[in-house]
Formats: sequence, structure tokens, C-alpha cells
Amino acid sequence: MTSLASMSAPTLGDVVDLLHGWYPPETAAGWDAVGLVAGDPAAPCAKVLFAVDPTPEVAHEAAEWGANLLVTHHPLFLKPVHGFAPVTPKGRTVWTLMQAGCGLLAAHTNADQALDGVSEAMALALGLRDIRPLEPLPTPDSEIGFGRIGTLPAPMSLADFAQHVAGAVPATTAGIKAAGDPARTVQRVALCGGAGDSMLGLAADSGADVYVTSDLRHHVSSEFLEDGTTALVDVPHWAAEWTWLPVVARRLQEALGDRVTTRVSEIVTDPWSLRV
Repeated sequence: MTSLASMSAPTLGDVVDLLHGWYPPETAAGWDAVGLVAGDPAAPCAKVLFAVDPTPEVAHEAAEWGANLLVTHHPLFLKPVHGFAPVTPKGRTVWTLMQAGCGLLAAHTNADQALDGVSEAMALALGLRDIRPLEPLPTPDSEIGFGRIGTLPAPMSLADFAQHVAGAVPATTAGIKAAGDPARTVQRVALCGGAGDSMLGLAADSGADVYVTSDLRHHVSSEFLEDGTTALVDVPHWAAEWTWLPVVARRLQEALGDRVTTRVSEIVTDPWSLRV
């Protein structure tokens, strides 16, 4: 019998079907735009590159490496367009990928809430235990939902925890910020990969000692901290969501064996490049 690993490369459609099985597009938020953006489902797919953002630089990396599919967390098109000539960043991304014969797939809010998804990958990167969704979906499967909450193996100060977070995510110019008493003890951790200030109330109600997310705003954070119940750690958006990429890349590699080669982009697409 011929093993799966010794067979020829899968089609792009085969890879898309696997990814959609793990991160079903129908579970994405109504405003989102996920799924296959470009690419021939019948084409061979031997190389898959994973990245957070579909920037022109990432598209060039995919083209130079010879990728057949670029999988990104953030969608390229969230609003309707009537063209994609290479005169805008989005147009240059599509043009570069098309010229190289590389498809593009986005897994956004459908990947945020899934098992082995963005928030769960971040929780595992932080070493949390007893992980469960912060906002479970109203389904029989209580392991699916937005955000995650869990516990550290041992309590630590907020200052030490901020250092722990910094060591668990890729380094960026913006760095990690924390709000609250640096000496306070934290062990119960709530988090949301990406921009999660809409879940601040859930984090406080969960009894978490600290809430980790991205893109926290001044007034919202200030008011949240007034009761002193839950500290805050702000992680650059790109760095927080990057933790998912090795997880999904490894998952695809394990599913298809040597029929496919996966790679995680290390291009830092966080927009902040200078701190003074």
C-alpha cells in the first residue's frame, strides 16, 4: 500500500479543504471576509507559506520561495473592490502572487475561535493550563469560542508576567506594555489574540488577575483599571497573532507528511518601526 506521505503533492483544493475543516468559514463573523481569495483549486500545492498579514513584502517572500499557497490570518479584502492593479499595496500583493502562481487564503475570525486557533495558540505559548474559551460559542462544543482563559503553573508578579509574555511572542519595536501594580500577583489569565477591548467586561467577570490582548485604547483602559480587579497587558497585534502560525503550519505538515512543505514567515509586519 502506498503511504500518504509518499504520494504526489496535494492539490490546492485539498489543502483548502483541510484548512476549512479545521477553521470552518461559516463560523467567521458576518462582517469578515475569509476563505480562498485567489488560486486554482486544481493546481498542485507542494509549498505553503503562513503569515499574519498579506503585505507586498510577504507576497514577495512567497513568490521567491516558490510557494503555491499563502495562508494569512488577516484578509486582504475586507471591503469590496473593483480592481487590483499593482498601483496600491493590495493590488501589488495580488499581482505578485498571481505572477508567481501562488494562491491566497485568509483564516481570520474563523481561526480566532477554533481549537488550535489564534487565541488558543497564544494561551499555549504563555504556558497556560486548564484552557477554555473566554466567550464560548452557543454550541454543544464548549471548547470553541472567542478568547481564552487559563492559569499559570505558578503565580508571579505582574512585572514578571509582562517579561514572561515578552519572551513568549516575537520581539517588536513597540514591545509589551502592562497596566496595574507591578507587584500584584497574577495567576489566572484571560486573553484574546488581536484587538480584544470589546471583551474587557468578560475578562473582569471571569475573575482573571490579568487580561492580555492588543490595541487597547487610553480611555477604555483607564476606566477598566479603576476598580483594580484585573491588570492589563498589551501585546502588539502582529506578535500576538503570530503565535498561531507555527501551530497551523505544523498541523498541516503532520496531516500531509512529506507531500507538502510548510514555512512560517518571519517578516515583521507590525507597522511600528521606531521607538524613541
